[in-house]
Amino acid sequence: MPSRSETSIPSDERPVPLRTALRESPGVVRLALVRFAGQFGDGMFQAALSGAILFNPERQTDPLAIAAGFAVLLLPYSLIGPYAGALLDRWDRRTVLLVANVLRAVLIGLVCAGLLAGIGETPLLLLALAVVGISRFVLSGVSAALPRVLAQHWLVPMNSVLATVASGCAGLGAATSVAVIGLIGAGDFGSAVAVAASGVGSVVSALLAAGFAPRVLGPDTGQVASESALRAIATGLRTGATAVWESVQVTTAMLGIGTHRIVFGTNTLIMVLVLRQTPTEGSGLSSGLLGFGVAIAATAAGMLVAAVVAPLLIPRLGRPRTVVVGLLTATVVQLTLVTPIAFADSGSAVQRAHQLLLVGAFLLGLAGQTIKLTGDATMQIDIDDARRGQVFALQDTVFNIAFILAIAAAALVIPDDGRSLPVIVAGAGIYCAGIAAIALNARRRTGPAVDRGPE
Repeated sequence: MPSRSETSIPSDERPVPLRTALRESPGVVRLALVRFAGQFGDGMFQAALSGAILFNPERQTDPLAIAAGFAVLLLPYSLIGPYAGALLDRWDRRTVLLVANVLRAVLIGLVCAGLLAGIGETPLLLLALAVVGISRFVLSGVSAALPRVLAQHWLVPMNSVLATVASGCAGLGAATSVAVIGLIGAGDFGSAVAVAASGVGSVVSALLAAGFAPRVLGPDTGQVASESALRAIATGLRTGATAVWESVQVTTAMLGIGTHRIVFGTNTLIMVLVLRQTPTEGSGLSSGLLGFGVAIAATAAGMLVAAVVAPLLIPRLGRPRTVVVGLLTATVVQLTLVTPIAFADSGSAVQRAHQLLLVGAFLLGLAGQTIKLTGDATMQIDIDDARRGQVFALQDTVFNIAFILAIAAAALVIPDDGRSLPVIVAGAGIYCAGIAAIALNARRRTGPAVDRGPE
């Protein structure tokens, strides 16, 4: 007889305490550790990459070059993500996680070698592109597999727990890279050492994934369509988009995630450009990679708090209203805490603006992660297992394309010091447009209502 961790967990089973659910479902713990190890490595890799490209005295970049770098890193995977997502609904997800982590470790080694050899930014970014793309693919696989090892009524709190610890792991990984580069020195060699160390996360994640039995993480062989894998890949985008459109709540979640990522993209560019400037005496925020690390830590702290807030809000407000509350909160933060950086030019004004920017980073992390957790729960609950991988891959596409387009558009108009009131105010306007789009979407009727948890 297969163990409980080797079978799908029925959504209608009698509720049990979370501790009991974890003890009876060891697959949840192992799957969580796959994510934690991978995200620690991701945090290290991305911080090291920032040190190598954005804050490296050996390499100078302007706003358009920064936008191009993000595009090279994220756009190609975003375009193929929905098609690759079809594989998550056809191939054994355990095998996908294992192979993807091994491949990621190999590519990280190549990035390290490239930095040591002093290769140009284009081949370096192309290698980094593959690493980041595989990382997003692994996260989609973990999210799609979670309902296979945990009962439905535990998905919302468990997503919050996973996001809390995973964000902490990513932040710890980023801090480790910053410490390594600070110890060795900014430059290609210090970044190469940090990149090499980040590969440990992929190796550990692969070893953990190998511990699952075949097909434990789905999909069910009976649910896999009889069409060829090639056709499944070719129709991945359409299938994922159709699944999203068929559910008003999933569409709402996607609108909320996309809206926040657009503004988060412009704010990220502003942050990088501001921190690249020579700090004014008495500034409350350091410049360079260390200052960027402080901002990331503030955002991560907000994401950690969201893991506590989201499970409290969702049952009381329902999933769509929780997304709207997150967007409203972000709008207020954008107007009150991000705006001052556009006016600060020297002395105490810069110090005050930097302090407000850190508070804003924390609150935007809180609002954005609340929206993301709500979206994850909605997709896990409302999308059937046969299409869940494609929907999560589509979400990654929205996640990345919205971010890239925002940075590219902002880079065309923003000054080199990052202080632009029109760009900041436009961010608040985009949040409002997202709320309006959600209101219009709520009027759609896609069919009879189905009871799938808090609405």
